[in-house]
Amino acid sequence: MRLRVEFTTEPFDLDEAPAHAVVAREVIEAAELDAVDVGPFGNTAEGGSEAVLTAVDALLRRTLESGATRISLQLNVLDESVLDEGVGGEGGK
Repeated sequence: MRLRVEFTTEPFDLDEAPAHAVVAREVIEAAELDAVDVGPFGNTAEGGSEAVLTAVDALLRRTLESGATRISLQLNVLDESVLDEGVGGEGGK
């Protein structure tokens, strides 16, 4: 099964990336995921269910430890037909 996770961490700081946002990026980029899109207002990653769930567990724990006061997260099961469309593809919506 393939999963897509979209998440943001708060509080926001428009002048400088807060520690929890830097940690979130590090966790997601280090995970064994197929596709990662990190941005200033939202982040998306895709991969096999075990890799995504492991990354989400680490993400939640480490960003909270780093000062996040809110984490918004959406997790979607992807249809296998979107395998080659990558993050941001229209399939699976």
